[in-house]
Amino acid sequence: MTRLRLVGAKEASMRAVDVIAKKRDGQSLSREEIAFFVQGFASGEIPDYQTAAWAMAVVLRGMDEVETTTLTLTMARSGQVLDLSSVGQTVADKHSSGGVGDKTTLVVAPWVASCGVPVGKLSGRGLGFGGGTIDKLEAVPGYRVDLSASEFLAQLREIHLVVSGQSRDLAPADGKLYALRDVTATVDSVPLIASSIMSKKIAAGANVIVLDVKTGRGALMKTEADAMALAELMVKIGRGSGRRVAAVVGDMSQPLGLAIGNSLEVIEAMETLKGRGPRDLVEHCLVVSGQMLKLSGAVQDDSEARSRLQDTLRSGKALAKFAEWIGAQGGDTRILDDYGILPTARLVQEVKADRSGFIAGIDALEMGMASVLLGGGREMKGGAIDYAVGLVLRYKVGDPVRAGETLCTIHANDAAKLERAHAAVAGAISIQDAPGKPPPLIHQIIS
Repeated sequence: MTRLRLVGAKEASMRAVDVIAKKRDGQSLSREEIAFFVQGFASGEIPDYQTAAWAMAVVLRGMDEVETTTLTLTMARSGQVLDLSSVGQTVADKHSSGGVGDKTTLVVAPWVASCGVPVGKLSGRGLGFGGGTIDKLEAVPGYRVDLSASEFLAQLREIHLVVSGQSRDLAPADGKLYALRDVTATVDSVPLIASSIMSKKIAAGANVIVLDVKTGRGALMKTEADAMALAELMVKIGRGSGRRVAAVVGDMSQPLGLAIGNSLEVIEAMETLKGRGPRDLVEHCLVVSGQMLKLSGAVQDDSEARSRLQDTLRSGKALAKFAEWIGAQGGDTRILDDYGILPTARLVQEVKADRSGFIAGIDALEMGMASVLLGGGREMKGGAIDYAVGLVLRYKVGDPVRAGETLCTIHANDAAKLERAHAAVAGAISIQDAPGKPPPLIHQIIS
């Protein structure tokens, strides 16, 4: 276990107001100043109002690469840093910046582990228009998301795969800072986003990290340029801390896959591991998984990675690893054969096409908000969600459709919410006369 060191004489003579003013004026902060501020905030010696002022100064003035790396490492070392050396020379992790229908961890983690590369991941809950990985896994009856550090390590050693909730001991300074940023309009800062993500990844202990960054209407980073800037910065931070890191910048202008909603996405993940997944989800997971295998040294190139992954999918090894993983964490493995064991909505309604043509767009943000209307996402931290509700698309952008055909199926437990979601979904899917070009699934890969 590693914790942030105590401040020395130089830091002890500092004042928070001076650090704030220095950043307000556009100057770079020293390592000592950043360490002083992070430790002071984490310990409660620097109050929220001064930290909020500092965060706003960072939003307006930015941070250079050295500052951002220092902030990342300081927050990572503010609590427990997991030592995974007992598992083996290589342990892989991934981070997704999230989005609508993003269930990649449920597919990628067992797929990579079935190829012999250990995967240890600490995941979070969702906020806003999507459930997080932990929310999806909690839809599985019995699944434990609260593993202790010793349980996390024991399972990783035993079956080479574990996905648990984030511990309060993991990068606690980041946890406090993020909660404050969320209510002070200081979330949208590339240095603060990058340091928040990478501090947790570094504290989690993996030495291979693949970053799955999304761009588009349903993503935090709306433009490809912003997504690339975030991805490149996180890769530099990770490499600077001795990790092997790559980033995949994927599309989130339309939902990923067909299912949106916690229980429904678990089903789609299992269908994917059974070889029946939507084309875009399968391809996206192949790319992310392939990067993890390459960085781990398990394969030499993309071709070998794709071949290895396809072999484990066809042989059933990836699905078997999924079952082993779910069972190891207390989940009911009967879900693989009986999807009805998962939470199921009482009301099901179809949204029909009002004309023939081609799907011109499926607004990922609007589809995500429709899921929130149904109760499938949180509008505030700590809010309850309904695991059963959600949406299942029938088509993707560019597909032909005839008038009267089903565009989307809505799963709901409340008639009034169903009515509002129906209107939202109908408005989110547009149809045009001529076939259009689907958006690129993968925009860039930094490897």
